[in-house]
Amino acid sequence: MITQTLAQAARLGRQVDLLIKWNPRSAPVEAIAAQRCADTSTAWMQLRVGKRECLWSEALDGGELKAGCNRALRRVYRLTERTIDKKGNALLLPEYVLEGWTTTLGPEVSAEQVIALYRDHATHEQFHAEFKTDMDLNRLPSGKFATNHLVCALAAVAMNLLRIVGQHTLHESDSPLRKAALRRRIKTVMQELMYKAARIISHARRWVLGISGSDSGFAMFERAFGRMKAA
Repeated sequence: MITQTLAQAARLGRQVDLLIKWNPRSAPVEAIAAQRCADTSTAWMQLRVGKRECLWSEALDGGELKAGCNRALRRVYRLTERTIDKKGNALLLPEYVLEGWTTTLGPEVSAEQVIALYRDHATHEQFHAEFKTDMDLNRLPSGKFATNHLVCALAAVAMNLLRIVGQHTLHESDSPLRKAALRRRIKTVMQELMYKAARIISHARRWVLGISGSDSGFAMFERAFGRMKAA
Protein backbone atom coordinates (compact mmCIF):
# COMPACT_ATOMS: atom_id res chain seq x y z
CA MET A 1 0.00 0.00 0.00
CA ILE A 2 2.81 2.42 0.89
CA THR A 3 4.72 1.60 -2.29
CA GLN A 4 1.59 2.15 -4.39
CA THR A 5 1.00 5.53 -2.72
CA LEU A 6 4.56 6.63 -3.40
CA ALA A 7 4.37 5.46 -7.02
CA GLN A 8 1.09 7.30 -7.59
CA ALA A 9 2.53 10.49 -6.06
CA ALA A 10 5.57 10.20 -8.36
CA ARG A 11 3.33 9.87 -11.41
CA LEU A 12 1.44 13.00 -10.38
CA GLY A 13 4.66 14.89 -9.73
CA ARG A 14 3.93 15.32 -6.04
CA GLN A 15 6.27 14.92 -3.09
CA VAL A 16 4.91 12.63 -0.39
CA ASP A 17 6.84 11.90 2.80
CA LEU A 18 6.46 8.89 5.05
CA LEU A 19 6.19 8.85 8.82
CA ILE A 20 5.61 5.36 10.25
CA LYS A 21 5.86 4.08 13.81
CA TRP A 22 8.50 1.35 14.13
CA ASN A 23 7.76 -1.85 16.06
CA PRO A 24 10.80 -2.76 18.23
CA ARG A 25 9.55 -6.28 18.98
CA SER A 26 12.74 -8.05 17.91
CA ALA A 27 15.16 -5.28 18.87
CA PRO A 28 17.73 -6.02 21.63
CA VAL A 29 16.61 -3.20 23.89
CA GLU A 30 18.98 -4.01 26.77
CA ALA A 31 22.00 -4.16 24.45
CA ILE A 32 21.05 -0.88 22.77
CA ALA A 33 20.53 0.74 26.18
CA ALA A 34 23.95 -0.47 27.40
CA GLN A 35 25.57 0.91 24.26
CA ARG A 36 23.88 4.30 24.68
CA CYS A 37 24.79 4.51 28.37
CA ALA A 38 28.42 3.69 27.59
CA ASP A 39 28.62 6.26 24.79
CA THR A 40 29.83 9.53 26.31
CA SER A 41 28.47 11.53 23.36
CA THR A 42 24.87 10.52 24.12
CA ALA A 43 22.81 13.56 25.15
CA TRP A 44 20.38 12.58 27.90
CA MET A 45 17.41 14.77 28.82
CA GLN A 46 16.29 14.60 32.44
CA LEU A 47 12.47 14.56 32.45
CA ARG A 48 12.11 14.09 36.19
CA VAL A 49 13.97 12.44 39.06
CA GLY A 50 14.56 8.85 38.03
CA LYS A 51 13.50 9.30 34.39
CA ARG A 52 15.57 10.41 31.42
CA GLU A 53 15.58 9.91 27.66
CA CYS A 54 17.83 10.30 24.65
CA LEU A 55 17.18 10.73 20.93
CA TRP A 56 19.23 9.74 17.89
CA SER A 57 18.79 8.94 14.20
CA GLU A 58 20.27 6.50 11.70
CA ALA A 59 20.04 6.09 7.94
CA LEU A 60 18.18 3.09 6.51
CA ASP A 61 18.56 1.12 3.32
CA GLY A 62 14.83 1.30 2.54
CA GLY A 63 14.35 -2.16 1.07
CA GLU A 64 11.15 -2.47 -0.95
CA LEU A 65 10.21 1.16 -0.28
CA LYS A 66 13.10 2.29 -2.49
CA ALA A 67 11.07 1.20 -5.52
CA GLY A 68 8.71 4.14 -5.07
CA CYS A 69 10.76 6.53 -2.96
CA ASN A 70 13.59 8.73 -4.23
CA ARG A 71 14.40 10.23 -0.84
CA ALA A 72 16.66 8.89 1.88
CA LEU A 73 15.04 6.95 4.69
CA ARG A 74 16.01 7.41 8.29
CA ARG A 75 14.77 6.21 11.64
CA VAL A 76 14.46 8.36 14.74
CA TYR A 77 14.92 6.51 18.04
CA ARG A 78 13.88 7.44 21.55
CA LEU A 79 15.21 5.50 24.52
CA THR A 80 13.60 6.14 27.90
CA GLU A 81 15.30 5.02 31.11
CA ARG A 82 13.41 4.78 34.40
CA THR A 83 15.07 4.11 37.74
CA ILE A 84 12.10 5.38 39.77
CA ASP A 85 8.52 4.59 38.77
CA LYS A 86 5.69 7.13 38.61
CA LYS A 87 4.71 6.34 42.22
CA GLY A 88 8.16 7.19 43.54
CA ASN A 89 9.34 3.63 44.12
CA ALA A 90 12.99 2.94 43.30
CA LEU A 91 13.52 0.08 40.84
CA LEU A 92 16.11 -2.63 41.46
CA LEU A 93 17.14 -2.52 37.79
CA PRO A 94 16.65 0.29 35.30
CA GLU A 95 13.66 -0.08 33.00
CA TYR A 96 14.18 0.78 29.34
CA VAL A 97 11.60 1.58 26.65
CA LEU A 98 12.71 1.88 23.03
CA GLU A 99 10.59 3.61 20.37
CA GLY A 100 11.26 4.44 16.75
CA TRP A 101 9.79 6.35 13.81
CA THR A 102 10.72 5.67 10.17
CA THR A 103 10.47 8.70 7.91
CA THR A 104 11.64 10.27 4.66
CA LEU A 105 11.67 13.75 6.18
CA GLY A 106 15.07 15.33 5.70
CA PRO A 107 17.60 16.38 8.34
CA GLU A 108 16.05 19.85 8.40
CA VAL A 109 13.26 18.25 10.48
CA SER A 110 14.66 17.48 13.91
CA ALA A 111 14.00 14.30 15.86
CA GLU A 112 11.75 16.19 18.26
CA GLN A 113 9.70 17.54 15.36
CA VAL A 114 9.33 14.06 13.83
CA ILE A 115 7.96 12.70 17.11
CA ALA A 116 5.63 15.69 17.50
CA LEU A 117 4.33 15.24 13.95
CA TYR A 118 3.52 11.59 14.57
CA ARG A 119 1.83 12.48 17.85
CA ASP A 120 -0.78 14.42 15.84
CA HIS A 121 -1.91 11.25 14.04
CA ALA A 122 -4.45 10.65 16.83
CA THR A 123 -6.11 13.98 15.99
CA HIS A 124 -6.11 12.99 12.33
CA GLU A 125 -7.84 9.71 13.23
CA GLN A 126 -10.52 11.68 15.10
CA PHE A 127 -11.22 13.84 12.04
CA HIS A 128 -11.34 10.72 9.87
CA ALA A 129 -13.82 9.09 12.26
CA GLU A 130 -15.98 12.22 12.23
CA PHE A 131 -16.01 12.28 8.45
CA LYS A 132 -17.15 8.65 8.32
CA THR A 133 -19.59 8.39 11.22
CA ASP A 134 -20.89 11.91 11.86
CA MET A 135 -21.36 12.60 8.16
CA ASP A 136 -22.93 9.14 7.69
CA LEU A 137 -20.39 7.96 5.13
CA ASN A 138 -19.66 4.52 6.53
CA ARG A 139 -21.18 3.11 3.36
CA LEU A 140 -20.95 5.09 0.15
CA PRO A 141 -24.19 5.20 -1.87
CA SER A 142 -22.94 4.01 -5.27
CA GLY A 143 -20.78 1.40 -6.89
CA LYS A 144 -19.25 3.97 -9.21
CA PHE A 145 -16.13 5.84 -8.16
CA ALA A 146 -17.15 9.10 -9.85
CA THR A 147 -20.44 9.25 -7.93
CA ASN A 148 -18.77 8.44 -4.61
CA HIS A 149 -16.10 11.06 -5.33
CA LEU A 150 -18.82 13.68 -5.79
CA VAL A 151 -20.55 12.58 -2.57
CA CYS A 152 -17.28 12.81 -0.62
CA ALA A 153 -16.54 16.25 -2.11
CA LEU A 154 -19.95 17.58 -1.06
CA ALA A 155 -19.55 15.97 2.37
CA ALA A 156 -16.17 17.71 2.74
CA VAL A 157 -17.80 21.09 2.02
CA ALA A 158 -20.57 20.38 4.56
CA MET A 159 -18.01 19.23 7.15
CA ASN A 160 -15.91 22.37 6.69
CA LEU A 161 -18.99 24.58 7.13
CA LEU A 162 -20.00 22.70 10.27
CA ARG A 163 -16.44 22.97 11.58
CA ILE A 164 -16.46 26.74 11.02
CA VAL A 165 -19.80 27.06 12.83
CA GLY A 166 -18.53 24.93 15.71
CA GLN A 167 -15.33 26.93 16.16
CA HIS A 168 -16.98 30.35 15.81
CA THR A 169 -19.62 29.52 18.42
CA LEU A 170 -17.38 27.65 20.86
CA HIS A 171 -16.66 30.50 23.25
CA GLU A 172 -19.90 32.48 23.04
CA SER A 173 -21.34 33.59 26.37
CA ASP A 174 -24.56 31.63 25.76
CA SER A 175 -22.85 28.65 24.14
CA PRO A 176 -24.44 25.31 25.22
CA LEU A 177 -21.08 23.89 26.23
CA ARG A 178 -21.00 20.99 28.68
CA LYS A 179 -17.29 21.22 29.54
CA ALA A 180 -14.16 23.09 28.53
CA ALA A 181 -13.06 22.10 25.03
CA LEU A 182 -10.91 23.32 22.14
CA ARG A 183 -13.30 22.19 19.43
CA ARG A 184 -16.71 20.62 18.87
CA ARG A 185 -17.30 17.32 17.16
CA ILE A 186 -19.37 17.54 13.99
CA LYS A 187 -22.04 15.41 15.67
CA THR A 188 -22.23 17.85 18.59
CA VAL A 189 -22.57 20.83 16.23
CA MET A 190 -25.46 19.15 14.43
CA GLN A 191 -27.21 18.07 17.62
CA GLU A 192 -26.93 21.39 19.45
CA LEU A 193 -27.09 23.90 16.60
CA MET A 194 -28.75 22.20 13.61
CA TYR A 195 -31.34 19.80 14.98
CA LYS A 196 -34.09 22.09 16.31
CA ALA A 197 -37.67 21.43 17.33
CA ALA A 198 -39.87 23.82 15.35
CA ARG A 199 -43.37 24.33 13.97
CA ILE A 200 -44.36 25.35 10.45
CA ILE A 201 -46.89 28.16 10.89
CA SER A 202 -49.08 29.75 8.24
CA HIS A 203 -49.59 33.44 9.07
CA ALA A 204 -50.46 36.48 6.95
CA ARG A 205 -50.21 34.45 3.77
CA ARG A 206 -46.71 33.42 4.67
CA TRP A 207 -45.17 30.25 5.97
CA VAL A 208 -43.05 30.78 9.08
CA LEU A 209 -40.74 28.39 10.86
CA GLY A 210 -41.49 28.83 14.55
CA ILE A 211 -38.63 28.15 16.95
CA SER A 212 -38.68 28.70 20.69
CA GLY A 213 -37.43 32.16 21.64
CA SER A 214 -35.57 30.72 24.63
CA ASP A 215 -33.45 28.47 22.42
CA SER A 216 -29.92 29.82 23.01
CA GLY A 217 -28.50 27.47 20.42
CA PHE A 218 -30.55 29.03 17.63
CA ALA A 219 -29.71 32.57 18.74
CA MET A 220 -26.02 31.70 18.72
CA PHE A 221 -26.25 30.07 15.28
CA GLU A 222 -28.14 33.09 13.93
CA ARG A 223 -25.31 35.38 14.99
CA ALA A 224 -22.72 33.06 13.45
CA PHE A 225 -24.71 32.81 10.22
CA GLY A 226 -24.96 36.61 10.05
CA ARG A 227 -21.18 36.93 10.39
CA MET A 228 -20.57 34.27 7.72
CA LYS A 229 -23.08 35.89 5.36
CA ALA A 230 -21.49 39.31 5.80
CA ALA A 231 -18.05 37.87 5.06
